[in-house]
Amino acid sequence: MRSVFVLLLSAATLGAQEIPRAISTDPVHDKQHPARMEVLHVPSGGVEINGVAYLAAGAGAHPTLVLAHGLPGNEKNLDLAQAVRRAGWNAITFNYRGSWGSPGSFRFAQTFEDMNAVLAFVRDPANARKLGIDTRRLVIAGHSMGGMVTVHTAAHDRGLKGAILISAADMGRADQQPRDSVIKHMEGDMETLAGTTPTQMADEMRANGASWRFARAANGLAHVPLLVLTSDDGLAPANDSLVAAVRAAGNKRVTTLHVATDHSWSDRRIALEAAVVRWLDALPH
Repeated sequence: MRSVFVLLLSAATLGAQEIPRAISTDPVHDKQHPARMEVLHVPSGGVEINGVAYLAAGAGAHPTLVLAHGLPGNEKNLDLAQAVRRAGWNAITFNYRGSWGSPGSFRFAQTFEDMNAVLAFVRDPANARKLGIDTRRLVIAGHSMGGMVTVHTAAHDRGLKGAILISAADMGRADQQPRDSVIKHMEGDMETLAGTTPTQMADEMRANGASWRFARAANGLAHVPLLVLTSDDGLAPANDSLVAAVRAAGNKRVTTLHVATDHSWSDRRIALEAAVVRWLDALPH
């Protein structure tokens, strides 16, 4: 197997014969150990945030993908969670404090804490046993702002099998933009967020920009397999810079794919699912 994976997949020409079976075919129903869904309440910062576990069919523990949404998270990639489950993986989704009904007030800094809390929750022996999670095979993924959370989590968590970035946003660069423009941008991202304001969000981002930039995590990512998926949303250059820095730090297990689509991959959902499932299947057990 090559040490550096580069997907030469063209989403525009992705033929039916190239689509993994998990994308196009429901699994045989397992009467004894059926696929199921569990509502989760994950302790984080003194409250319990909301989560959902999409649990794969079959006996025993399964590899598990933890999926972090963006800001505010209108695109939660739940179709991706379902595709991953059909491929034999569990998928865990969650809502940060102060978002989408999770208690508390939204803060950017808490998104990192909430991801760590979810990982601690699924690694707890009792929870892992109940949910059928193989804690030795955990992968995290994040879309947009969730990509930033994934970058910095994977940089310090040595127990992960891999990390996936989907149109990841290097939000640490906000300190390079005029404050008024950042506030204006935040005004469009207030849906479902509690206990915050556009001004508060902008100021928090600008104050922490230096520590949240992707570049700060490059050396920490030298150890973990990465799948970096980019689109035509203007965020690809920051992702490309991260990939170059991670490879320069010695990581030879980086897979990249650029697809001509929007930030939410609106017309390339099957291509997205296929790329993720194929990459997960190629990870060593």
